[in-house]
Amino acid sequence: MASDSAARVDGSALAGRALAAAGARHMFGVVGIPVTSLASRAAAAGCRFLAFRNEQSAGYAAAAYGFLTGRPGLLLTVSGPGCVHGLAGLSHATANAWPLLMVSGSCDQRDAGRGDFQELDQIAATRPFAKLAVKAAAIADIPRLVFQALAATVAGRPGGCYLDIPSDVLHQTLAESEAASLIADAAAAAGSADPSPPKHKSLDQGIVEAAELLRRAERPLVVVGKGAAYARAEEAIQKLVDTTGIPFLPTPMGKGVVPDVHPLSSTAARSLAIGQCDVALVVGARLNWLLHFGEPPKWSKDVKFILVDVSEDEIELRKPQVGLVGDAKRVVELLNREIKDQPFCLARSHPWVEAITKKSKDNVLKMEAQLVKDVVPFNFMTPMRIIRDAILAERSPAPVVVSEGANTMDVGRAVLVQNEPRTRLDAGTWGTMGVGLGYCVAAAVAEPERLVVAVEGDSGFGFSAMEVETLVRYQLPVVVIVFNNNGVYGGDRRGPDELTGPYKDDPAPTSFVPGAGYHKMMEAFGGKGYLVDTPDELRSALSESFRARKPAVINVTIDPYAGAESGRMQHKN
Repeated sequence: MASDSAARVDGSALAGRALAAAGARHMFGVVGIPVTSLASRAAAAGCRFLAFRNEQSAGYAAAAYGFLTGRPGLLLTVSGPGCVHGLAGLSHATANAWPLLMVSGSCDQRDAGRGDFQELDQIAATRPFAKLAVKAAAIADIPRLVFQALAATVAGRPGGCYLDIPSDVLHQTLAESEAASLIADAAAAAGSADPSPPKHKSLDQGIVEAAELLRRAERPLVVVGKGAAYARAEEAIQKLVDTTGIPFLPTPMGKGVVPDVHPLSSTAARSLAIGQCDVALVVGARLNWLLHFGEPPKWSKDVKFILVDVSEDEIELRKPQVGLVGDAKRVVELLNREIKDQPFCLARSHPWVEAITKKSKDNVLKMEAQLVKDVVPFNFMTPMRIIRDAILAERSPAPVVVSEGANTMDVGRAVLVQNEPRTRLDAGTWGTMGVGLGYCVAAAVAEPERLVVAVEGDSGFGFSAMEVETLVRYQLPVVVIVFNNNGVYGGDRRGPDELTGPYKDDPAPTSFVPGAGYHKMMEAFGGKGYLVDTPDELRSALSESFRARKPAVINVTIDPYAGAESGRMQHKN
């Protein structure tokens, strides 16, 4: 008894052990009062902690980790302002339907309302962005809430959850035997819960209806979203495409679920595909702004949608012709089984397939005609082609490509090739800038066998550029390529009517310091930096950095007038 009473476990250690016992293997964050010990204790229990320079980047890392692994990413923040900074990652995860658990310390409960250090009602602050927001009022609550919140991140539509642990709770203690018992009880309760979502009453009938719609369609299309990538539905979807001969269109992060080089890819004929299809099977994608809300004039007014989604609310909101509620992989497997009983296949000579194929080839040839030219000073096309070829030369396992920026991301989406699932990470559903370096860290730890290549605009890079130190500290195999065109969209884009007033001599709101030495930042921390202005310099830098698999920044000088304002979204600016 004396030995047991002497062995005490505090709230930080209990939280770390509970997280590890629940299967957490990586946590991202920034330490400080009151969570420094929690990070160390979690690492000691088997959950690796990766320390960032900013909570926003750590949150984006946790979100991307959830997408790449299918397990909740963990974000740890300090109280008050740290929690507020973490909201960026929490909300980004929820918007993209990626599982994330944000854990924050908070002020002593007895001092709440009295102006305590970094005091904030963090439950109220996080609730608009979280599926679940809970607070441990006492140390004994911690294991139960850890398992509950982690389970909630992946239940139904994945998303962000929040766990608040006050400073006084982190310092409370209990006996070692009680700690072990609480964790065991929480694990047992989580294990006894039914992990499968309730079966939607119309799923069986919906599968039959969906198969029949596709069978009768004259111009069918399969739209592949990042939800399909998250669900590991690649084999089922490729089987569906191959056996039916239906063309497919991936969303940006759905690229690679079926290889971009597949002959039925309609990426290069996107406008034709969505504008003329009569039946669209949408798997793991929402009919939001990325898909023009499924409405005319981009889509035909007569198109019939078959929508596959884990959320019945999403089905009710969109009101498709057929709604299939469930995991994308399982639903497509059921659809394949139904089609197998009455098989059909669009031949390559089918008018719809021929139209898609011809348009794709024509558009690819037009783009290749631009890509083949070595334009110096660089436009966006020339370096993107060189980067594409270098990435493809890596073969399998293919590098994870991280992309953000306006023109850089838009051009990269069209030029860079994804032939393996979950190898493209970009600004996502929210169009979030600043995700790049956080994504890089997440990809490097989630996919350690893959090289990570970030293709960043100089503006997007700037949001999280200090995290190059994080890359060096952990010696992660990340090569960051910065398209440096001196500003947002390319520097000063003001017209004569804007060059007036008392501050007309200030730099333009879109301008950065010309010729900024971003590569020098990496060198300052001990990584490798490259400044490139020509095709040969870029090829050499890519070859050397890819081979080394060490942290590197390649600073690519781009003509500041090569881009367009707001990329493809300029009508909204």
